[in-house]
Amino acid sequence: MKQKLIKEWLGKNRGNAVKLLRKLIQERSIQGRESSAQAVVIETCRELGLEIDIWEPEMKEMSAHENFVSTRENFEDSPNVVAVWRGTGGGRSLILNGHIDVVPEGDLLQWDCDPYEGKVRDGKVYGRGSTDMKGGNVSLLLAINALKSMGVKLKGDVIFQSVIEEESGGAGTLAAILRGYSADAVLIPEPTNMKIFPKQQGSMWFRLKVKGRSAHGGTRYEGVSALEKSILVIRRIQELETKRNEKIEDPLFKDIPIPLPINIGKIEGGSWPSSVPDLIVLEGRIGVGPEEKLIEVKQELAACMNDLCKTDPWFESHPVELEWFGAQWVPGSVDLDHPFVKSLGKAYTQVEKKQPTLEASPWGTDGGLFTQISGIPTVVCGPGTTGVAHYPNEYISIEEMMKAAEIFAILLMDWCEISDEA
Repeated sequence: MKQKLIKEWLGKNRGNAVKLLRKLIQERSIQGRESSAQAVVIETCRELGLEIDIWEPEMKEMSAHENFVSTRENFEDSPNVVAVWRGTGGGRSLILNGHIDVVPEGDLLQWDCDPYEGKVRDGKVYGRGSTDMKGGNVSLLLAINALKSMGVKLKGDVIFQSVIEEESGGAGTLAAILRGYSADAVLIPEPTNMKIFPKQQGSMWFRLKVKGRSAHGGTRYEGVSALEKSILVIRRIQELETKRNEKIEDPLFKDIPIPLPINIGKIEGGSWPSSVPDLIVLEGRIGVGPEEKLIEVKQELAACMNDLCKTDPWFESHPVELEWFGAQWVPGSVDLDHPFVKSLGKAYTQVEKKQPTLEASPWGTDGGLFTQISGIPTVVCGPGTTGVAHYPNEYISIEEMMKAAEIFAILLMDWCEISDEA
C-alpha cells in the first residue's frame, strides 16, 4: 500500500523534481565554487524540516589525516552540508552521501546546449553534473520528501550529506567523518544505472619522470631520447596492468574488460624540435582492487619501474622517478550477504520486478573512506550511467531518477524501520 502511495506522490511531484535538478545544474559547482549549489540544497532541506549542519572544512585538521588529499589551500566558500531526519529510536541509521562538486565542462563546442542551462528534452535533463551526481542527490531528497509528506516516521536516523571535493579525492566526505557523523550503513547514489556496487575500487595518481640526454637533432645518435625511453616505460606499465588483472577472479568484475586499469593520461616533454628530449613526464592513474591496500599497489608500481634496468641498462644509472600526487580514492568492500545489500536489493526488486545486477565499480568513490576509516558498510547505487558522466552533453533520464527515488524510499522504510508513533 505504501509503495503505491510513494509512486503516486512521485508522479504528482515529477515537475518539482525536474525543477530542483535544473536549479542545481544551473549552479556551476566546480572545485572552489560549490557554495551557490549548496545554497539550493540548504533551502530544500529547510523546506523538509531537517536539522541542518553547515561548515567549511578546517584545513589544519584535515591535512593531518593520512587519507587527506587536495590541491587546495583552504575551503573558503566551499561548505559541506549535512541534514538529519531524526528517527523515533530503535531503528538502524543510514547515511545518504552525495557530492555536489562537478568536473569542468570542457570544450563548449562539443556541447549541443549550454552545460549549465539544465535543458529538458526527450525525457532527459542535460547539463554538467546531471548524472554525476546531482540527479542521484535529487533522488535522495525526493525519497525523504515523499515519506515525510505521507506522514511516515522512521525509527532510525537518516543523515543526508551533500559534500564537496569528491572529484578531487574525497576531502568533503572525510570532513564529514571527522565531524563525527556515523551510521549503520551508507548509500552513495553515484551513476551505476541502478546496478548495486558492494565493492568499489580505489585509484591513485602517479607521475613518472623519464630521463634522457640532450643532443642536437642533426646528431641525435649522440644523445639519448627520453621519448624513446618513455615508450619502454609505457610498455612495462601495460605489462603490469595485464599481470595485475590476470589475478582478478571476483565474479563482480566479470563484465568489466579491464577491472583494474592503469591509464597514462598526460605526457609532457622536450624543449625544441631540433633537440633530443632529455626529460619526458608521464602522469597517470592506477586502479586499486577493493581488497587491496594503497601502499601495496604503490610498492608494486615502484618495483615495476625498478625492474626496467633488466630491459635496458640505461635505467641503471638513470632510474625513472616515481611520484604520487594529486587525488586518490580509497577502495572499499562489503560482503554480498550483508543485510544492507539485501535490503537494497529487495527494494530494487519491489520496484523493477526483477533481480538487481551486482557489480564492482570500475572507478573510485567516497565509499572506501567510510569502510576504511569508520568501518561502515557502504554500497554505491544510483541513477544515470558513467557512459555520459564527465562527457559533453551529459544527461540523466527523468524516469530513472524518479524510479531511483521510489527505490530509495522503500529502502529507508525497510532499513530504518517504520515507527508506530503517530
